[in-house]
Amino acid sequence: MACSAREMNEATIVAGKDAPDIETLTKASSAASSSSEPADEIFLEGPRSRLAEFLTLLRVMRDFLRGFRTLHFVGPCVTVFGSARIKPGDPHYELARKMGAAIARLGFTVITGGGPGIMEAANRGAREAGGRSVGCTIELPSEQPTNVYLDRCVRMHYFFARKTLLVKYSYAFVVMPGGAGTLDELFEALTLIQTGKIKNFPIVIMGTDYWKELLHFIETMAQRGMIAAKDLDLIYATDSIDEAVAHIRTKAIESFGLKSRRRRVPRHFLWLGERGLGR
Repeated sequence: MACSAREMNEATIVAGKDAPDIETLTKASSAASSSSEPADEIFLEGPRSRLAEFLTLLRVMRDFLRGFRTLHFVGPCVTVFGSARIKPGDPHYELARKMGAAIARLGFTVITGGGPGIMEAANRGAREAGGRSVGCTIELPSEQPTNVYLDRCVRMHYFFARKTLLVKYSYAFVVMPGGAGTLDELFEALTLIQTGKIKNFPIVIMGTDYWKELLHFIETMAQRGMIAAKDLDLIYATDSIDEAVAHIRTKAIESFGLKSRRRRVPRHFLWLGERGLGR
């Protein structure tokens, strides 16, 4: 199901009766800013008043609180990155759909940006395979529709908060054909692994014909000494579902000691804005 306003409200922290909540304070921040300027531009434009900066900090915190409380119970995930512009029937859509199903059968929750295209295909595949399907959507000036194959979703305001959540809950990353956003997400994950900020989670690139120039350029970076030769091992490129699944099984399930066990619905507290995920 798609995200609803009710779900978003339930994913926020409930403040004390007499205390202003984060939503109220962030609305005050928006009112204090120029109505002609998007909040993201204001955030990045440079130093502002101490109060304005504090209110922005609260808005960022609200994003993370929503994400933490909504996604806390989704289980170990695999994130699928890819374009929102690819339509059903496209070979890459079908590849992502099959990969989403394969990830679900491995026991992982499929998490995406929650939009159309590749994201929809991966979520759809997971749902059709009886697995769990989650989205982390983003507010954009041109509204991006949320796909209908989600068991749970959370809507974020800041891109950096969204990317953090997509990384935080994942044991592997599958990168399908996409544009600037997909490149950003790919290199974000790669950089975090390369610098030791997160564990050596597998990155699988699929749609090799589309990515061949990028893969060649990454090899060129290693040849020129811009990255270490061993960094090439952080990426696994294939168009085979079986090979991708085998790589994730070896590098994620076996390497990190994940064990298949009967799922139980963990205890959650509605007063903290938490919601379980029973699927």
